[in-house]
Amino acid sequence: MSATIPPPEGPEILPILPLRNSVLFPASVVPVNVGRARSVKLIEESFGRDRPTIGVVAQLVADVEDPEFEQVYELGTVARVLKVIRLSSGNYSVVLQGIARMRILEPQGRVPYMRARVQRIHEAPIRDTEIDALGAALRESARKLGELLPHQSREHALQLDNVSDAGALADLVATNLPVSTQQKQQILQILDVRERLRKVAELVSRQSQVYRVKKEISTMVQEEMSRSQREFLLRQQMKTIRRELGEAEDDDEIETLRERIARAHMPNDAEKAARKQLSRMRSMSPNGAEYQVCRNYVEWLADLPWSKTTADRLDVAEARRVLDEDHHGLERIKRRIVEYIAVRRLKSDIRGPILCFVGPPGVGKTSLAKSIARATGRNFVRVALGGVQDEAEIRGHRRTYVGAYPGRFVAGLKNAGARNPVMLLDEIDKLGSDGRGDPASALLEVLDPEQNNTFTDHYLEVPVDLSPVLFIATANRKDTIPRPLLDRMELIELAGYTRDEKQAIAKNFLIPKQLEEHGLSPERLDFSDEAIDRLVDEYTREAGVRRLEQTIASVCRHVAVRLAEGEDVAQLADGAYVEKVLGPPRYDKQIAEKLGHAGVATGLAWTPAGGELMIVEASQMPGTGNIRVTGKVGDVMQESIAAAFTYIRARAEQLGLAPDFLSKIDVHLHLPGGGIPKDGPSGGIAIFVAIASMLTQLKVRPDVGMSGEITLRGHVLPVTGIKEKCLAAHRAGLKHVLLPKRNEADLDEVPETIRKDLVVHLVSRVDEVLSLVLELPPGDGSPRPPAPPASQGPQEVATAS
Repeated sequence: MSATIPPPEGPEILPILPLRNSVLFPASVVPVNVGRARSVKLIEESFGRDRPTIGVVAQLVADVEDPEFEQVYELGTVARVLKVIRLSSGNYSVVLQGIARMRILEPQGRVPYMRARVQRIHEAPIRDTEIDALGAALRESARKLGELLPHQSREHALQLDNVSDAGALADLVATNLPVSTQQKQQILQILDVRERLRKVAELVSRQSQVYRVKKEISTMVQEEMSRSQREFLLRQQMKTIRRELGEAEDDDEIETLRERIARAHMPNDAEKAARKQLSRMRSMSPNGAEYQVCRNYVEWLADLPWSKTTADRLDVAEARRVLDEDHHGLERIKRRIVEYIAVRRLKSDIRGPILCFVGPPGVGKTSLAKSIARATGRNFVRVALGGVQDEAEIRGHRRTYVGAYPGRFVAGLKNAGARNPVMLLDEIDKLGSDGRGDPASALLEVLDPEQNNTFTDHYLEVPVDLSPVLFIATANRKDTIPRPLLDRMELIELAGYTRDEKQAIAKNFLIPKQLEEHGLSPERLDFSDEAIDRLVDEYTREAGVRRLEQTIASVCRHVAVRLAEGEDVAQLADGAYVEKVLGPPRYDKQIAEKLGHAGVATGLAWTPAGGELMIVEASQMPGTGNIRVTGKVGDVMQESIAAAFTYIRARAEQLGLAPDFLSKIDVHLHLPGGGIPKDGPSGGIAIFVAIASMLTQLKVRPDVGMSGEITLRGHVLPVTGIKEKCLAAHRAGLKHVLLPKRNEADLDEVPETIRKDLVVHLVSRVDEVLSLVLELPPGDGSPRPPAPPASQGPQEVATAS
């Protein structure tokens, strides 16, 4: 017996509320969130009416924001609005109760919300043996499904018992089925009660089987796995389902890793470790944390260039050409690289030297390492060590730690893509140490040719051969590098560039480079020799050329702006144009001409940035013998000041001073540049001269710079940084330099062009100093610093007797 549908009542016009991902059935009560503009307008206009009636339909495509009538289903449900809760501005929660099925007959517009002429579809209650049997079977299977569903409430089971009408029972069960919106809409559109009962029963049976299998899989897996394997539940479920469906397991990722291991040609130890982890991965869930740790480890092993090398270019002439093309001067370093290439050509298995370039910033240490890589045909990789305080940065982290990764050397090899790159260890003098270990000590193994062929990273835990790597380190100063580490490296010092070298570098390297980087050509901007001279002398005062390059870039940017504004530029940058762009000069070209005063001496100091002038000022006033020192002076320099005062008091009679001269005056000693720390013993001579000049009121010659440590017995001890100090004196326009006698051998490092312009006086005792640096009164027979001959230039070395 088939269901009979009573004649429909007359059509009516109702507001239409479209739903995205749900279907409303008759006799069901469901909450719905409303936020779209038309739907909100519909609900707001319904506030004033008592339980208003609306039409509810499902959308064909849920992603459509503002659906047309063609984008919703024709058959829906007439519903009553039971409750409206305002969540926020423009958002409501609406409780709807389904009344009866309906069919949209004719759209009536979409402003301000969707309205349509609809026809309600009424179901007359029918009872027969078949329908009763279908209803009873559906009620029982729905109850069993409710026991399998994880979030099914008890109220649902009670509702099943209270519904007697077969059609309403099918609608109630369909409302709570975990199926798609399309499947629920299909049930809503079935008007025959028998067919609807059968369709709902089929879906309930299918869902019961799915959830029963899930429960069986979960029970089986939980019985087999231990506590540590609980995270692999989903993977085991997937395997069981695929086995039931007769599908093969997806091992593409593991097979890909296996192929990468085979292509990497690893040593036996590394390959054994990689395959062991690969075997463990087979029993893990891809979503588990341990699986990701194993995969990362295998990938690191597979990515390292165990067998990949680049062929060395052993052409000595080509190496010379590349080095000369990239850098001006630096002959000692170029000669050392050429020697390495020549020896490597004769003996291929020679271990690479570990070079350490020590010098101030901007002298080309990093770029020189890149040139070495280009000259030898090797890949280049940079490892930054400045500020590293954790030993694990060198040796890697243990894999037991969360977020562990290899050390910087293993990572550098991976980035280089070859096992024999040129590896630059940048700023090796700035390594630190704390409670996490001493990175400098960890570097000992890396930089020892006898040990680094079996370097073991804590993350990999297999030996890595670092012996083919050509290590090059850079540092600004060598005194902060630990002694054991220093012994493993071959030091090559870069003191800085002379004025002539800076001019050549600017003309041949920096200006072409900056023109290219700013999109300019020599026709648009050309630098005159006068401009280069002014840039070197008046706008930069450094050992390197970094600041010089920055000033050249400033001039290029000025011209680039003019071009961008549409001006046809063909600029010759002369001295006047440089001053127009950069402003007034920052440095005096001849600073020595402004230093000729009593109590003012010019010392020569070494800093990590190169040689510098250190002005020492001494002044006296009536007092009781107090001595005040300012200028951020360190402990060692304080001791030099004390030694100078002691020596002067012991020699008061020879200097024409009263024995108690210090009891009637106060002395203020100042080193300008108060924000810059100053320390070290090499300022002893300059401090002694400043104090002696102040007490005798004899001016210090402004063209004399001095450096040397003094003792209480009047000896002058050797100091360091002779080349840097001579370069600083030459940059400042000094003509004479006073140095310890025991530093005579260090003068060989001073460039010939500098020695031709300087007169170097070598002293071994303090007694020899004053006659060389003070401007004595006319007629005084004391020795004076020899003036340079007019025709032959100044003498190279003048040793005081």
